Amino acid sequence: MPDAVQLPPAVSLVALPDELQRHIFKQACNPLEPRIAVYLSGANHELWALTHEDRQQLRADHEVAVALCRRTGTSCKALREARRLTRLNFGLRATDMALLGTLGSVLPALESLHLCEKSAGPDAVQQLAERLRTGALSAVTILQFDYVYLGGMHVGDAGASALAAALGRGALPRLMHLTLYNAAIGDAGLAALAPALRRLPALETLDLGRNLFGDDGLATLVAPAPTGVLTKLRVLNLCYTQVLDAGCVALTSALDNGALPALKSLYLYGIPASTSARCAVHAALEMPVVLPRPILGGGYMGRAGWRRTWA
Repeated sequence: MPDAVQLPPAVSLVALPDELQRHIFKQACNPLEPRIAVYLSGANHELWALTHEDRQQLRADHEVAVALCRRTGTSCKALREARRLTRLNFGLRATDMALLGTLGSVLPALESLHLCEKSAGPDAVQQLAERLRTGALSAVTILQFDYVYLGGMHVGDAGASALAAALGRGALPRLMHLTLYNAAIGDAGLAALAPALRRLPALETLDLGRNLFGDDGLATLVAPAPTGVLTKLRVLNLCYTQVLDAGCVALTSALDNGALPALKSLYLYGIPASTSARCAVHAALEMPVVLPRPILGGGYMGRAGWRRTWA
């Protein structure tokens, strides 16, 4: 018989250093469900005394989370278990968005987050993103900051940079669909965000329509890379951006060199580039050009199957 596995001797929690005990307690803290941490701290008198200040902070955090849930018409339990969260003009403030970012680490079931809060102010998305820790929003595959009747939510270059940093920390690891429509993102913002987007392994849809960036921002998104560029991206919306002929040349070159191999839908209507430049892009994508019009353009069976385009 094989030798029995030798287990390490059990160690009492109170035998651990005070800082380690507090660290374990803080890992159990959840503003949406504080009871687990409170029960843990009651395991013995020493730990109860040691975590007094931490319990006070947890209580304050829980009260703030309860207030946020009430403002959004939900409960802590419902938010903790939600798979979809859509809040459109609920009157959320920037501080509420910051709290939602903090709570991102305790929303393991959330798969879709759709926000458009005009009252939150220009730095709301930045505050949310800055508080997303490693592994936050771990199950989210859909992230939207817009609504068709409300327009986009302001992200700006600072918000785009903060979102890039959050992605770099490992937040939103399963993101597949990202909508930043009419979000006031310029060249600097897209330049900061592009490297993080290119590292997302599952990204399939990227909606950047009606933003302020032009050729320089687009070039950073489609620049060559040894590991390929956005290899799973199927839908790219660039409509009503400021992309000119140089940006179309960069996009055409990227397509010719094997970038965006899964792309099936490309939206370019409303950009100031010339018709010939757009024609070159669609030729590289084996997609017919459809002249600008307010209905969905045509399709074509190209190198990766059926493709659609707005021209």
